[in-house]
Amino acid sequence: MVSTDGPSPLPGHLEDLADRARGYVEAASSANTRKAYASDWKHFSAWCRRQNLAPLPPDPHVVGLYVTACASGNAERGVMANSVSTIERRLSAIAWNYTQWGQSLDRKDRAIATVMAGIRNRHAAPPRQKEAILPEDLIAMLETLERGTLRGMRDRAILLIGFAGGLRRSEITGLDLGRDQTEDGRGWIEILDKGLLLTLRGKTGWREVEIGRGSADTTCPLVAVETWIRFAKLANGPLFRRVTGSGKDVGPDRLNDKAVARLVKSAALAAGLHGDLGEDERAAKFSGHSLRAGLASSAEVDERHVQKQLGHASAEMTRKYQRRRDRFRVNLTKASGL
Repeated sequence: MVSTDGPSPLPGHLEDLADRARGYVEAASSANTRKAYASDWKHFSAWCRRQNLAPLPPDPHVVGLYVTACASGNAERGVMANSVSTIERRLSAIAWNYTQWGQSLDRKDRAIATVMAGIRNRHAAPPRQKEAILPEDLIAMLETLERGTLRGMRDRAILLIGFAGGLRRSEITGLDLGRDQTEDGRGWIEILDKGLLLTLRGKTGWREVEIGRGSADTTCPLVAVETWIRFAKLANGPLFRRVTGSGKDVGPDRLNDKAVARLVKSAALAAGLHGDLGEDERAAKFSGHSLRAGLASSAEVDERHVQKQLGHASAEMTRKYQRRRDRFRVNLTKASGL
């Protein structure tokens, strides 16, 4: 009998390697990045269909028109113009998708590069930084959490470890209780006498983060994490998980990183931070990065230690997180004799 399925693209003994290769391709970028890039490609493809243009093969002129449309918006259709950062991300997503199909987009082509230069010159604005959560703010936020409940214990541990470690929200929720316990883990914790040792896989590769004991049990990250582990009866797998069953049970699933941002916002609002502003405006000031910025802005130590803790490749990036550093400690005006 003649098969109608067609020949296999690879010999049978190579199929397993092909599956592993696809897994490594996925591991090259985070799930959030792939999700965002897929959404951006869908947006680009839909725009091409409306204009009777083909998204394939790569055409710099088509992409140049697309980014122009993104920057322009459409008042009649109620479509807001995209920010420069959003347009740059969409452009990166388009190029990434072409690469996955073995094709390339020349982003230096005049039809794209010149248009993007004009968009940046006309529409670029200073970045809107999220508010830093300072130590006094964090203490007030901890007071708003439920006492004696699993959810309250978990949220206390998240806020304290996120602040003291200067962690990204994905690094917080990606933690496991030990090494090589889950496939989707992004690091693990070790509980030592003097504090917590975190091994993390971040944007710049693997790094270790030391989180020492606090000066009081109520604000100690180690105590908070140990308390959560003990009462949640965790032995292995994800450190931070969903609390279910009206707050009485702990599920097996890892907490989504967006839950960290929601926690920071809700606790900041409950603590009355920026109480002189409207609720929507107050909520917009805080995000998961507020914890990271808080450590960078508060730690009175050599800047190199903060840079190492945050996992930054340059001191300049660390300074972007420092909301209240002494900007005029070095006065070049006086130093020059004026």
